[in-house]
Amino acid sequence: MNDAKLYSIIRAPRVSEKTARLQEVSNQYVFEVATDATKADIKVAVEKLFDVKVEAVNVVNVKGKNKAFRFRMGRRGDWRKAYVKLAEGQSIDVMAKA
Repeated sequence: MNDAKLYSIIRAPRVSEKTARLQEVSNQYVFEVATDATKADIKVAVEKLFDVKVEAVNVVNVKGKNKAFRFRMGRRGDWRKAYVKLAEGQSIDVMAKA
């Protein structure tokens, strides 16, 4: 797979208090991924981009919220989230500035 394809599968890391806790406790990292990406695609992309060993990938489809945008109702888009568990002793620096 080329780099452009890898970056289109993994869109961005999700950083929050919950994801920071997951990193400390169970060595899991959370990424926003393409809606059509499979677990196998995500595993290969993370392993190649960050040079780590992935043990497991869990995927969640997140439904977009209904929101009011300036007097009219709108809807945020649906997106997909991947929980990636790394092998013991491996880590990813998700806070690194690009």
